Amino acid sequence: MSDYKFDRNAFKMQTFQEADRANIFDRETSYQERLRQAYYLISQAYGFSMTDQPKLDKSYFSSRKLSH
Repeated sequence: MSDYKFDRNAFKMQTFQEADRANIFDRETSYQERLRQAYYLISQAYGFSMTDQPKLDKSYFSSRKLSH
């Protein structure tokens, strides 16, 4: 695994007003679009494509009913 370095050129100092204008997740953006964008970022971070999604391994999870 290679070492990652922080790219200081990718970010810049902004005022609160500039950051608000640059925010792509504003109130006018629908929840569906926000989820689509978030899912895309997750797929890029974990290295899978949107068309070839990983399958959930259900052997790692279990559920049971709580008795009261």
